[in-house]
Amino acid sequence: MAIATQPKQPKPPASAVRPSVNDELDYRPSYGAASIVAFAVFALYIATLSPSTAMWDTSEYISAAYTLGLPHPPGNPLFVLIGRVFAVLPIAPNVAMRINVLAAVCSAGAAAMWFLITERVLVGWLPSRWQRIAGATVATIIGATAFTVWNQSVVNEKVYTVSLVGIAIISWLMIRWSDDPDGRRADRLLVLVAYLLGLGYTNHMAGMLPSVAVAVAILVRRPRTVLRWRLLLAALAALVFGITPFAMQPIRAAYFPALNEGEPTACQNGLKASCTFSKDTYDRFMYNFNRGQYGKPKLTERQAPFIGQLGMWWYYFKWQWLRDAHNEHQGMQALLAAVFLVLGLLGGWIHYQRDRRSFWYFGTLMFSMTLALIYYLNFKYGATQAPDLGNSVDREVRDRDYFYLWSFSAWGVWAGLGLLYIWESVSSLFGTETVRLGHETVEEPSKSSWIKGSWVLALAFVPLFTNMSSAPRRGFTDAADFAHDLLSSVEPYGVLVVVGDNDTFPLWYAQEVEGVRKDVVIANTSLLNTDWYTRQLIRRPVFEYDAAKGPAIYRNKTWPKPAGPPLRMTSQDADSVPPYMFINKPMSLKVGELNVTLDPKRMTQDGNGNGILQRADVFVLRMIADSWPGRPVYFSRTSGGYARELGFADNTLTQGLAAKVFVPPPVPGKDTVMVQGDGWFDTATTKTLWTDVFKAPKSLIRRGDWIDQPSVGIPYLYVATGLELAETLQGRDDATARGVFNETKQLAKAVRLEGAIQGAEQIFPSQITIPSGDSARGKLLPTPTKAKQR
Repeated sequence: MAIATQPKQPKPPASAVRPSVNDELDYRPSYGAASIVAFAVFALYIATLSPSTAMWDTSEYISAAYTLGLPHPPGNPLFVLIGRVFAVLPIAPNVAMRINVLAAVCSAGAAAMWFLITERVLVGWLPSRWQRIAGATVATIIGATAFTVWNQSVVNEKVYTVSLVGIAIISWLMIRWSDDPDGRRADRLLVLVAYLLGLGYTNHMAGMLPSVAVAVAILVRRPRTVLRWRLLLAALAALVFGITPFAMQPIRAAYFPALNEGEPTACQNGLKASCTFSKDTYDRFMYNFNRGQYGKPKLTERQAPFIGQLGMWWYYFKWQWLRDAHNEHQGMQALLAAVFLVLGLLGGWIHYQRDRRSFWYFGTLMFSMTLALIYYLNFKYGATQAPDLGNSVDREVRDRDYFYLWSFSAWGVWAGLGLLYIWESVSSLFGTETVRLGHETVEEPSKSSWIKGSWVLALAFVPLFTNMSSAPRRGFTDAADFAHDLLSSVEPYGVLVVVGDNDTFPLWYAQEVEGVRKDVVIANTSLLNTDWYTRQLIRRPVFEYDAAKGPAIYRNKTWPKPAGPPLRMTSQDADSVPPYMFINKPMSLKVGELNVTLDPKRMTQDGNGNGILQRADVFVLRMIADSWPGRPVYFSRTSGGYARELGFADNTLTQGLAAKVFVPPPVPGKDTVMVQGDGWFDTATTKTLWTDVFKAPKSLIRRGDWIDQPSVGIPYLYVATGLELAETLQGRDDATARGVFNETKQLAKAVRLEGAIQGAEQIFPSQITIPSGDSARGKLLPTPTKAKQR
């Protein structure tokens, strides 16, 4: 242990030894060592990088970056601009992989900053540079290989890694400022930090997370700074200038890019000053900026007990050190979580004791990224958190561990400091020596003792090995393959009704980035509840079907190109559709030979027994009325019972992963059969799609696991489709039926859905139910005119 030695005086603890890092120790940051460690982290991420897109928001953000479009509110303009640059750089074989490299670069850059910060904290503690470099290295490894950090660094699911590097850079600058708040560069550092805070906000609101820590550091280290009005004005100007990327949104929106979520412009016919500088544009922009579409409650209206929200953080914290997705190693997961929690708390205490000048910033930052952030986010229970509560509590549609990526990454600094303390304690058992530290002399382990005790540092590598099977995404192509398969299930110029993120965003990616089946119109029911989305469907051009690139199954027929959009309405007419309407008795929809009945008893009901027809439902029915049969209309099978709810129980024909609106035959035929509990099934078309077109069954088998339970409905859909196809082929093509079943069995085993095929070796199941999750019919909207998508 490092204990000060002075003749004839009590020996003060090393925590009392705090020499000036600038003068007495002549501290110089080890930028070279930080670069080497960051490059090693980057190499790990590249070696485990996803070659394509992924589920959830990945496809949306890759598509937005590639098309210079607007992702969901508030739009993240900084990410879009940076992502666009990476999308065109020749650094990887395809667009998705290039933008995934952006995530790896950002996280590796953050790792370099955490290295420098850890080394800086160790200056007043460890006199030898090699010790500080070793300590900073293990801290960096811990943070970089935490599950969520690693998993988000190998695919650009969203904007979080860009925020991470911004927070890390600001942190390094503020710790340098805290060392010398009166130095010649101090004011410039503060102005730069202000600019980066504003710029970070244009990437994600988390960009402002360091702001409280910045304020605390200034008030503690140099409180008179707040009285210097010229500096404050300069910082304010830099902050405002940093936010200016938001100005691109109404400009770009007026050009109507393929992704134009929120459409923050009043311009309807291109960019013009008169409509851009108008009240309507301002109102739409602010609605977008404030995320009004999602209708989040006030902070005083807690969506879950705060103790439950703290439990969410702890639940995801346990993931970081061992992602036990299938609850096979719960004891080990809990043990490792306890170890790294204690290491981090110990490291925070050591930080406070031995380098208080940097602690005021970093300690406040850790508070902001944990307790304060937990309270501010005000989440419901996590999708898989506290399974014993079941459906008795409201839950998030997915697990939100990525919102705490910043705290898990920075936790490596404190966990590393805690591990260094243990290293020093163990090494002291092998012998000590007297060394000079600033103006003091201290007792610390000898060099040989440090080496003998270095075995404890192996703990830093635990997350690297425990997460090696779950965090990497190397070889994962199933999301893009699913999009290809679902679009291929739709005939040329079809309309495809989808309901959630995972059956929408990959399709956008396939169409806008890879150019797959742009002739298909994707109609998302969540977004159909907004005014801007329906305007875009009306405005969307009719893209030519490329038969040469389409599935061979559609090449034996001429497909007339539609003359217009699937909705024959003006934008003004669409805007006038109310958010919902009530029906108290059955209603009929007749289109040619198609005759369906809307039964209020099958619909979501109000308290008086009336069926609730949402705005989206009206538009789906209107598209069928306006387009069918000239244009084929499909319900994605991910939509569960939505078609039945609208009265189409007997008027859909399953073809692959989608169900086509059709008029059923008087009696079943050879290829058009009735599957009890699931409706009409097109055996011939589905067989051809499965055997000759579909890609995802094979890629899911190669993947060998599925750890994200809220999106398991996607692989389950293939299991369900394969079983139904095998069942309908029995007795007419037994060889193909057995082949389809064997592949389905392999798929089910790979994604841990063996229970879905139990007993099917002898008798295939007669009824398949797609499990609910993200791709399931949503509840009645809480706001009168807008939709909540996530």
